[in-house]
Amino acid sequence: MIDLGLLIIRLVIGVLFIGHGAQKLFGWFGGHGLKGTGGWFESIGMKPGVTMALLAGLSELIGGILFALGLLTPLGGILIAATMIMAIIKVHGSNGVWATSNGYEYNLTLIAVAIGIALIGPGQYAVDALLF
Repeated sequence: MIDLGLLIIRLVIGVLFIGHGAQKLFGWFGGHGLKGTGGWFESIGMKPGVTMALLAGLSELIGGILFALGLLTPLGGILIAATMIMAIIKVHGSNGVWATSNGYEYNLTLIAVAIGIALIGPGQYAVDALLF
């Protein structure tokens, strides 16, 4: 049952991060694409905006794919955690912890899940289990 639980966690978090990366990179799922996201990044002091949007989008997309597949799971977890740390630093940190105030509660939860799974391992239903 533990392996099934790990699979569910990896799939939900991984697929959501794939979606967030696709929003930034391609404008899918209601996103603004590189140009729109880059403009917003510039407005919050992340320059050059399009380059930073590309890096964030790739981190989310690749991290999400790796995490969902359970492939190089620690790397996937690190990519997810890194994007959430930047979200806390640049957007949510000054608002306090609670999501009701646009705080970093959700970002911190995602960091805990990503790092926790990276440390525990992806479980039996993962590409890593086949390779290593």
